[in-house]
Amino acid sequence: MFIKQIVLDGFLTGPVNFSCDSWVHSKFDNPNKRVIFSNKSYLPSETPEGLKRFRQDELINLRGNGQGERKTFDRIYDYDVYNDLGDIDKNPDLKRPVLGGKLHPYPRRCRTGRPRSKTDPLYEKTSSSVYVPRDESFSQVKQLTFSVNTLQSAFHALLPALRTAAIDTNLGFPVFSSIDDLFNEGFDLPPHNEKGLRAVLPRLIKFVQDAGNDILRFETPATMDKDRFFWFMDEEFGRQTIAGLNPCCIQLVTEWPLKSKLDPKIYGPAESAITTELVEQQIRGFTTVQEAIKQKKLFILDYYDFFLPLVEEVRKLEGTTLYGSRTLFFLHDGTLRPLAIELARPPIGDKPLWREVYRPCWHSTGVWLWRLAKAHVLAHDSGYHQLVSHWLRTHCATEPYIIATNRQLSAMHPIYKLLLPHFRYTMEINALAREALVNADGIIESSFTPKKHSLLVSSIAYDKHWQFDLQALPNDLIHRGLAVKDPNAPHGLKLTIEDYPYANDGLVLWDALKSWITDYVNIYYKESRNVESDKEIQAWWDEIRNVGHGDKKDAPWWPNLKTNEDLIEILTTIVWITSGHHAAVNFGQYTYAGYFPNRPAIARNKMPTEDPTDNEWELFFEKPEVTLLKTFPSQIQAMTVMTVLDILSSHSPDEEYLGQTIEPAWEEEPLVKASFEKFKGKLMELEGIIDERNADAKLRNRNGAGILPYELLKPTSDEPGVTGKGVPYSISI
Repeated sequence: MFIKQIVLDGFLTGPVNFSCDSWVHSKFDNPNKRVIFSNKSYLPSETPEGLKRFRQDELINLRGNGQGERKTFDRIYDYDVYNDLGDIDKNPDLKRPVLGGKLHPYPRRCRTGRPRSKTDPLYEKTSSSVYVPRDESFSQVKQLTFSVNTLQSAFHALLPALRTAAIDTNLGFPVFSSIDDLFNEGFDLPPHNEKGLRAVLPRLIKFVQDAGNDILRFETPATMDKDRFFWFMDEEFGRQTIAGLNPCCIQLVTEWPLKSKLDPKIYGPAESAITTELVEQQIRGFTTVQEAIKQKKLFILDYYDFFLPLVEEVRKLEGTTLYGSRTLFFLHDGTLRPLAIELARPPIGDKPLWREVYRPCWHSTGVWLWRLAKAHVLAHDSGYHQLVSHWLRTHCATEPYIIATNRQLSAMHPIYKLLLPHFRYTMEINALAREALVNADGIIESSFTPKKHSLLVSSIAYDKHWQFDLQALPNDLIHRGLAVKDPNAPHGLKLTIEDYPYANDGLVLWDALKSWITDYVNIYYKESRNVESDKEIQAWWDEIRNVGHGDKKDAPWWPNLKTNEDLIEILTTIVWITSGHHAAVNFGQYTYAGYFPNRPAIARNKMPTEDPTDNEWELFFEKPEVTLLKTFPSQIQAMTVMTVLDILSSHSPDEEYLGQTIEPAWEEEPLVKASFEKFKGKLMELEGIIDERNADAKLRNRNGAGILPYELLKPTSDEPGVTGKGVPYSISI
C-alpha cells in the first residue's frame, strides 16, 4: 500500500508528523521491517543516540549488495552501464555500443540486475517493464492522470497504428499544403482495439462521426498560430538561437579565421571556407570582421568538429545524411542576423573533401540553396538539442545524483529533504525513455538525423563537452562568451547580447534558487567546517564524482566540497538543471518543432550542389520546393515526432511547480518556512518581470509582429497541457 502520512497525537508538544510518501509491502514480499523517519532533519553528528543505528541500517538496505535481479517491490539503488537498449537475442541488428566505460564514457543508470544476453554477456536482456526503486515510481494519481498513461498509450498503441497505416514509410509530403492538412484535416487512423485511446489523448485523437473512425489531428502550434510564415524567415532563424528551443549552444566568435581542431590529414584543411571577404560582403557598411570580433558582434552555431567525424558512418544508413556545419551570425540592433552557413563532407573512399558556403542572397537559385542549407543546420541543431541539451544534460546526468542521494544521504538529512522534490519521477521517466524513446530502433533512432548512432552522439558529447561546473547557468554563459563577470551588473554578469531571453530570465531564476538554497544550507550548517565533517554529504559527493559520473572522475573541474559556499554552488547547479534548464529545453518542444519545417528532426537528402546527378539538379532547378520537401522528414517520421513532442511539452494536471507548495519537512522548521516564503515571493516577482519584458517593444527578441513572447521560464502555468510556460521542480516528463 502507498502510505502518504502518519500522524502521532497525544504529546504535550503537539503531534509528530511522518511524511512517508512511500510504498510498504507485505512481509511475504519483503521481510525487512520498514523504518520511516519523522519530518525533523538531523545532520549525522546531531542524530539522537536512539536513531543512529536505524539511520545507518536504512542506508545499508537501500544500497543492496549488487547481486541478483531486482523485484518490483525493492527499494534498492545501485549503478549500471547503458547495456539494455535493444533485445539482441531477438534481433542482432539492435546491438548498440555499451555506454559507460573508457570506450564510450557516460553517466550511470540504475541497476536492474536482469539476466545477461545469451548472444553477448556484456549486454542485459530487455523485459516488458524496467525496474525502478519502488518509491521512484509514479504516484497512483499521476499514473491515472497524465504523463505515464499518455506516453504509454502513444508508444504502445498510437505509434504502431500510424506505422501500419503508412503504406510507404519513406513517403514524404508532396506539397506544403499536405503538411497544413495535419492541423486542418487530420490523418485517418486504421481501426484499432484501444477504445480508451481517445480519452487518454484528447488533444491528438478526434472521432469523425460521418466517417465513423478516429483521426489524428494536431493542434496548431502557438508559433504557427501567430505567423504561419515564421519558419521561413532568417530573422526568426537567428532569434530562435537565443529565444527558442535550444538557446544554450550559440557561442561568441573570438578568433579569426575559424579553424577546426580535427586532424587535417583525415578531415581536410583546418581553416574554414567562410572567408573574411565573404563575411565583409554581408556586413559592408557596418564594420569589418576584425572590428566585429573586437566589438563582440560575431556569433557561431558550431557543429563542424562535432558531426564531421560521424558523417561517413551516418551516410551508410538509409534515408538520412549528415554534414559538419558552421553557421555565422552578426549582432545588429540587438538581433542576430545569419551571414553564412558552411557545410562539409570529409573525404570518403575515393571522394575528396566537399564543402561549400551558402549565404542569404537575392537570386532565386541562391535563395533556395540557402533555405536547404538552413534545413540541414536545423536538423543538426534538433539532433543536438534532443540528444545533448535535453536527454544528456538533464535526464541522463541527473540519474546518478538521485541514486547517490538515496544511497548516501539518510532521509533524515536536511539536504536529502531539500533535493527530494527535484528528483520526483525522473528515474521512472528515464526507464520509460530507455524502453521506447532512446532504445535501439526506437523513436529517436527512427526519426533523428544520426539514426542508430543517436545515443552514441550523446556519449561523444559527454566525453568532449560535459563538465559539472558548466551546468551552472552563469558559468555556461561565461564559457560560451555570452557573458563576462561584472560586479556592477545585475546578477554579477554583463551579457554580450543584452536581449537574450533565455539568459535574462534564467539568471533571475538562478539567483532566486541560489538565495533559497543559501538560506537553507546556512540554517543547518552553522559553520563551514560542519560541511567537511559531515560524513554523509562527503560520501554523497564522492560517489557522484567517482561512481555515478565515474568516467570523468579524474577531470580537474570537479568542485571541492569543503565549505557552505561549495555546497550551495553544487546544489544550485543540480536544482537548476532539474528545474530551469529542463523547462527551457523541454516545454517549448511542440511550440517550436510541432510545425516541423521550423525544426526538422532529420535531413534525408544531401544538398543538390554536392556531386549532383543530372536528374537531381534538374529537379532542383524545375521544382526547388520538391527538393526541400524531399529533404524534410517522411510523413511517418514527422507524425511520430509531432505526437511525442506534443506529449513531452504537456504539463500534467497535478504538475508540481517551483515554489508552489511547501514540502511538509520545510513547513515544520520556522526558519526554513520563512526562507521558502521569500523564495516563493521572488518567483512571483519573476512572473511579473517576464510579463514586463515581453511587453517591452525595445526587446526585439521577445516582442514584435508575429513574435511569440518568451515564457518558458515563467515559474507556473495556469492550466495543464501545452502552454509553453511553467517550471516544475523535477524532470517528470
